[in-house]
Amino acid sequence: MAEDSPKRRKANFNEAETEVLIEQVLKHEQLLFAAGPGRASPGQKRKVWELIRHKVNPVAACPRDVEDLKKRWRDLKRRDRSKLCRLSQGCGPPGPPAALGLLLAPEDVPPAAAPPA
Repeated sequence: MAEDSPKRRKANFNEAETEVLIEQVLKHEQLLFAAGPGRASPGQKRKVWELIRHKVNPVAACPRDVEDLKKRWRDLKRRDRSKLCRLSQGCGPPGPPAALGLLLAPEDVPPAAAPPA
């Protein structure tokens, strides 16, 4: 019966995994996301993502692969942008960098991104 059942999904990311992921991606942000002539090659980026995977997996609920981590990072960025958009009520490009909101509680967001009084 187990072989007939559909593939089970992995466990949700726990708080420790998410914290390590954010910390490591922000640490290597320049290498992973820089544009222009100084950007890293795809091979270099792949090595950085593998390094991040090796940092996340010891605290992970289940083994994560690089694609899981990339998807989680995209989801965090998207969720953070929408949160900043709601805070600014403008839904345009957010004032502070998107990664900043991931590290700040809503009450710690700089006044430029806070809703008008």
